[in-house]
Amino acid sequence: MTADTALWGPLLDALPDPALLVGPDRRILRANPAARELFAAPLVGASAMSYIRQPEPAAALDRGLAALAAGERPAAPVEARMIQTTPTRESILRVTVAPVIVDSGFAAVLVTLRDVSQVEHAEQQRRDFVANVSHEMRSPLTVLAGFIETLKGPAKGDAAATASFLDIMEREAQRMSRLVSDLLSLSRVESEERVRPRAPVSLSEVLRATLAALRPQIEEAGIVVDFADLPDAPPIPGDRDQLVQVFHNLIENAMKYGGSGGRVDIRIDRVEQVPGFSGPVMKVCVRDHGDGIDALHLPRLTERFYRVDGHRSRAMGGTGLGLAIVKHIVNRHRGRLSIRSTRGEGSTFAVVLPTA
Repeated sequence: MTADTALWGPLLDALPDPALLVGPDRRILRANPAARELFAAPLVGASAMSYIRQPEPAAALDRGLAALAAGERPAAPVEARMIQTTPTRESILRVTVAPVIVDSGFAAVLVTLRDVSQVEHAEQQRRDFVANVSHEMRSPLTVLAGFIETLKGPAKGDAAATASFLDIMEREAQRMSRLVSDLLSLSRVESEERVRPRAPVSLSEVLRATLAALRPQIEEAGIVVDFADLPDAPPIPGDRDQLVQVFHNLIENAMKYGGSGGRVDIRIDRVEQVPGFSGPVMKVCVRDHGDGIDALHLPRLTERFYRVDGHRSRAMGGTGLGLAIVKHIVNRHRGRLSIRSTRGEGSTFAVVLPTA
């Protein structure tokens, strides 16, 4: 080991990202602890190509070594993308290759590997979100444009057709209005998520107010609501309006997917100990007795625009954003949303909220 190589050791060890020092012969001269952990190997003395095998990062390393051989100092490091797979996860790494040439004649290539999985996932979510919003808005706009064209042409002067088409156009306009309203609500909730609300809120009062607001829909659908109240429960720190929104969404979903003439069970409990919480919590369960949801869908139900049955959801007036809004509100209250479902038996949505 040369003095220059030894000097680089503490510098590499201080880097939070995995880092390798690679010599002109492609052998690894130094590797910091993060790199040894990433590749689960001692690394020093091994060929860098044994660990950087994928074409794009391998080509970046070759370019760095070529610059090293030519004695060049590139204006900017060479970057590449690399997928690192382990038995438990797949990571996306940004590989940066920078030739290092010092006056003593020491020359090597510094390779750093930064995990950008979360950044890329967030960017993919943004792209998906834009695509989904565009699709959701385009559908009703296409319907409206089609009926406007028909009313100006073949159906012009036909009173019956005009009345029928206007009803459909009104429904599509209302659908767009609901979508815009939910998008604004989701944006507002996400912007407030880091600030926990502290006003005292009675969950019993929230649920009674929510059921009162939904009473016309409950009666029209012939739904039986079994509400196991806990009126003496102490208030929790929260945002009343947002909690009303949470339970309005959950109860309305239970009514829709439980079917006309069905039953919705709502229960409030105080639980002294729940894993992940330091003190007592309030737990609210909303259960329907509908068809249930296949297990493969459960982890994705709170994603924006994710629908188990897209056609049915749209027909019922859903925007695909309700559970995403619920999740973010519950997160803001430092609570937890869990979903259990069995095909043929129904689904239970449980909200756990800390009491302090």
